[in-house]
Amino acid sequence: MPDDVEDSILIGRIWDPAGGGPSPVVVRGGDVFDVSAEFPTVRDICELAEPAAVVSGLDGRRVGSFAEVLANTAAAVRDRDRPWLLAPVDLQALKAAGVTFAVSMIERVIEERARGDLGLAADIRQRTLAGVGADLHNLSPGSEEAARVKSLFVAEGLWSQYLEVGIGPDAEIFTKGQILSAVGTAVPVGVLAASNWNNPEPEVALIVQSSGRIVGATLGNDVNLRDVEGRSALLLPLAKDNNASCALGPLIRLFDDRFDLERVRGLEVRLDIEGEDGFRLEAISEMTQISRDPEALVRQLVGPHHHYPDGAVLMLGTMFAPTQDRDRPGEGFTHKVDDIVRIGSPALGTLVNRVRHTEDCEPWDFGVRDLMGNLVRRGLL
Repeated sequence: MPDDVEDSILIGRIWDPAGGGPSPVVVRGGDVFDVSAEFPTVRDICELAEPAAVVSGLDGRRVGSFAEVLANTAAAVRDRDRPWLLAPVDLQALKAAGVTFAVSMIERVIEERARGDLGLAADIRQRTLAGVGADLHNLSPGSEEAARVKSLFVAEGLWSQYLEVGIGPDAEIFTKGQILSAVGTAVPVGVLAASNWNNPEPEVALIVQSSGRIVGATLGNDVNLRDVEGRSALLLPLAKDNNASCALGPLIRLFDDRFDLERVRGLEVRLDIEGEDGFRLEAISEMTQISRDPEALVRQLVGPHHHYPDGAVLMLGTMFAPTQDRDRPGEGFTHKVDDIVRIGSPALGTLVNRVRHTEDCEPWDFGVRDLMGNLVRRGLL
């Protein structure tokens, strides 16, 4: 949980065996309280005029300590008679912004040119970085200066569609997964078995009301198949939206007078990967390096041009560009089964997942119809 947990207003979701379905919870003082009698979904909490103020005074049924619920979530053999954690969002649309950091933009250009070839990518990376040489994170996308830099890329034969979304006027915002398909902390995340070049993408994710107002934040792993997207940007759905490929959590921290969007703008997001082969990778994403302000991204997500009646979670993109060699020189990083991925920030806690082939992860089989039926049977709707 956050370092300043006692000053944090935290909500999430559990699977409640007694009710045979998910319940929104408030985490307070190290304990987990079921508040489904007041709010059947997390969406209902997040759509309140003042979510933090309501939650801070909300009572509920204690279901256990957070440590107990987390331990059951992570257990090799889970006790199905006790609650476990789920992703902290439910009916919100799962959206993500891409190429919002200059380093990420360069890597996407490399992916596109290499067409999934790791060796070719290393050569292109060396030549591209030597040719660019500029500090791109200070560029304002859509500005005259950004247009000038884009023209320099083009003159060097480095035109790419990723330049358009990296420094052009329009952001790349895509659907990361279907409603209710996200996984939470302490469970596997998935990469396709056929993929041989992939990586985690540690990100801050905003909780956005249907009105477009931002009311909280959590952590996310926008798992990416670099070889798939590198073959063609039109394969983005295959590269991004697979079983267990979107992880969120551990909890949502609601905005209040101690934690707001200004603090989000200054967050550091740490990534730690440990492999059973002894491999270790550590990196930091600094939100101060983002090319597009979070509010600007939300304005491109929701407004008169597009509505989300149940709100959305928007992953803000990553500056993590994994070039550290893992097996052979020049081939960079890719996941192996059983990698442990930790994505953490002092203000938001730590999201922890083990990597599996997506085909071997627990299948997503509880959809919107199942949720509605469950809530009706429990007398919550």
